[in-house]
This record gives sequence, C-alpha cells and structure tokens, in this order.
Amino acid sequence: MALQFPIYLDNNATTPMDPRVLEAMLPYLTNKFGNAASRNHAFGWEAEEAVDKAREQVAALIGANEKEIVWTSGSTESNNLAIKGVADMYKDKGKHIITAVHEHKAVLDPCKRLQKEGYEVTWLEPGRDGIIYAEQVRKAIRPDTILVTIMWANNEIGTVNEVPEIGALCKEHDIIFHTDATQYVGKLPCDVEAAGIDLLSASGHKMYGPKGVGFLYVRRRKPRVRLTPIFDGGGHERGMRSGTLNVPGIVGMGAAAEIARLEMPAEIARLTALRNILEEGVLEQLDHVHINGHRERRLPHTSNISFPYVEGESLMMAIKEVAVSSGSACTSASLEPSYVLKSLGVGDDLAHSSLRFGVGRFTTEEEVRYTLAALVKGVKRLREMSPLYELALEGIDPNTVEWGHH
Repeated sequence: MALQFPIYLDNNATTPMDPRVLEAMLPYLTNKFGNAASRNHAFGWEAEEAVDKAREQVAALIGANEKEIVWTSGSTESNNLAIKGVADMYKDKGKHIITAVHEHKAVLDPCKRLQKEGYEVTWLEPGRDGIIYAEQVRKAIRPDTILVTIMWANNEIGTVNEVPEIGALCKEHDIIFHTDATQYVGKLPCDVEAAGIDLLSASGHKMYGPKGVGFLYVRRRKPRVRLTPIFDGGGHERGMRSGTLNVPGIVGMGAAAEIARLEMPAEIARLTALRNILEEGVLEQLDHVHINGHRERRLPHTSNISFPYVEGESLMMAIKEVAVSSGSACTSASLEPSYVLKSLGVGDDLAHSSLRFGVGRFTTEEEVRYTLAALVKGVKRLREMSPLYELALEGIDPNTVEWGHH
C-alpha cells in the first residue's frame, strides 16, 4: 500500500475516531435525537437507554459499577470537578492536597487556583525516570491531607506512576485518591477496585472516540465519595454534573471503550513492537540520543526522545511530513521548554531538542520505518551544521566551553 502523507504520530494529543465508533454514533446524530432527560416519551427513553449502555461499556473497561460513571465534556472538566469538588466538600476535614509537578495543566491549574483560595498543596517531584512512587506520597501525607491527585500515566513521556501502591496508601490513611487516567485508560488494563482509586478522569478523544466527551468515575461505596458540583442546574448525573447530555458523544465514548477493552492485549503487543522499531532504529543509527523517562514502566505507544545538538523545532521542519509533537499539545503554542522534561532534571537545551512520538491503532509499520529514515537523515543533516556536535565528537562537553566575547 502506498504511504499516505502526512503521517500521524501524535496519538497522545488526540486519536483519529475509529470508524466503528462513528457508525455507533450516527443514528443519534440523525433520527434518534431525543434528550436523555425527557422521561415521558419514546425519543427520551431511546436516548436514555443509549446513555445507560455506554455507561456499562465504560464501567466494564475500568472495573467499576455503571452507576459510578458521571459524564463530562472531557478530562479537563473531570479533573476540575474531582479536585475542586473534593476540596470544597471536605474542607472541614482539612485543606491539604498532594500532587506532582509534572501533571497535566488540567490538574496543575485547579491546584494552583485552590492554593490562592487558602489550600496547601505539596508538589512532588519525579526523579530522572519520571515516576512518582508511593513512598514519596507517604512522606508527604499529613493529618489534614484530604486529596491525593496523581496521574496514572504521563502524557509527554508515557511513564506509569505507582498507582495501585498510591491507592493502597490512601486507603490506609482514609484519604481520597484521584487519578487523571486520560492517557492510560484504554491503553493498559485498569481496575479501579484493585488500584484503590476513588476518582478517575478519562476522555473519549484519547481512545479513538469523539472529542468533547469524557467521564469521571466517582466511587459509591467504601468510601462513598461526595463532590460539590461545578455546574448547577437540573441535577443531571446524580446532581454532580448538570447539563443536557451529549448523547451522540456518549454513545461514541461507550463504543470506543468497548473496542479498547476487547482489543487491548493485541493492541499492546502491536504498539510496543512499533515503538521498539522506532527507538531501536534511532539508537542504532544515531549517537548522542536519549530516551526520556523509565524504559519499562511506560505506555506501549509513547516515546519521548532527545536529540542533543539539534533544535526540536528545526527537526520537526526536517520531518514535516510526519506529525509529532515537541512538548505537550496543550502547551505547544509556547516556546518554553517542556515543564515535564525539566521536572526530570533535563536541561533546557536537551528539552528543546526533544520530540514525542505516539503510535496508534491506525499506524502502520511502513509509516514507522519511513519516519525512522526521515528522522535519522534530518538529525544527521542538522548536526553537520552544529559546532556543538563537533565538540561533542571530540569528547569535549559543550557545556564546559568558555566562549570568548568580542
């Protein structure tokens, strides 16, 4: 099959919709247009039935009860509802929150907002491997800690935090545990019971579903988690999230969850193999490259690689027929080096030379091999023009050079 350009390798930013998901949604975009809250006629019942089915499909993917799924517009809203909802509901118990410095902005910003409102936040820092360990959380716990919010997998480097261990720790101390599992759900096995999770955020468009729909898992028993809603009006979603439900989107999210659950083992093996082709090829054909984050404890489809002595933006231009990302999609409008990489202790120059590759369900081996060839060629060409690279080849660390000023 001939290669189609551009090649899409930015599946951490968003995924293309699976055609089977669109097929499930179409009737609800056309003749099955009822409002799921219209309880007195067939159009409403039909919509409500579709929403309930999607709830079951999503619950099955994460090992929850369907009554614990609250529909939202996506992970940003889910994170805000979880963090602010717990902070307000449990403020009499304490005002201390634990999170990490390399979380997604949709967790960092709500926590910063709460800090301004008088809450105390402990910001954990990962080591060079990018992982937050339960031991770090244990050391940060105080008598007034009400919430721990630690992502399951990082969106930029793909590393997987010690979530079940952190969940067990929170249970032990009677603290609510929220995880932003946007990158994790649908990619690796997830069981909220086994992992001791009380609140979990996920989004449709990260798992081949539609944009603008997500969910928040809210534990119902042992403990029953209560949240102060962000939106008021109508009391939809057990009073936690008012607003007319996006029925077509929810149906799509349900279908995407079902496909992810059924095809996960095969998908993990295939994506890991594609990622390894790329990484092994880069390591074999180029010197001075660095794979960021833990090599084993990470998502099967994500690879974040630094190419020292090459500017990331220039390298993206050199492989412009391949869509990849430097830094996270939500922050790529700014030319600041990635805060995630900086949190691992990666220097600015190295952070600026890093690209994230995200293979996906529709990525072919041919596309990966093409990308590898283009990448190697691009790096070699750009390094030929780099005086710093020449020094490195001579065994001189460019960072130690005293540059003369004229």
